[in-house]
Amino acid sequence: MIKSEKTVKILKYIGIGLAAGAANGLFGSGGGTIAVPAMVFLLEEEEHRAHATALLIILPLTLVSSCFYLANHFVDWNLTWKAMAGGAAGGIIGAFLLNKCPSDLLRKVFGIFMIIAAFRMIF
Repeated sequence: MIKSEKTVKILKYIGIGLAAGAANGLFGSGGGTIAVPAMVFLLEEEEHRAHATALLIILPLTLVSSCFYLANHFVDWNLTWKAMAGGAAGGIIGAFLLNKCPSDLLRKVFGIFMIIAAFRMIF
């Protein structure tokens, strides 16, 4: 790989991280909706690897954003504990299903989810 190609790839990594971090901080989530397509289309990563990597990218973003939200007393702890329990169970189920799901189906399901979420937010 030529030095300029390597620089471009590093800039893509940083750009994806910045965009995912900004979305996570601004919307409280959403880093994966940016990171996954960016890794697939800009970095040409395999679909499964992009989804798994997005989770690890989102973890530090979420911790940083959470500190801000906690410091400003934006957290409803009664809701948080219940959602965390469901989220942990859902994470286990989702990780299991990711291993079973073919890439083309995974891409379609993710795309449909994005369209439904966008539709619900607009209307």
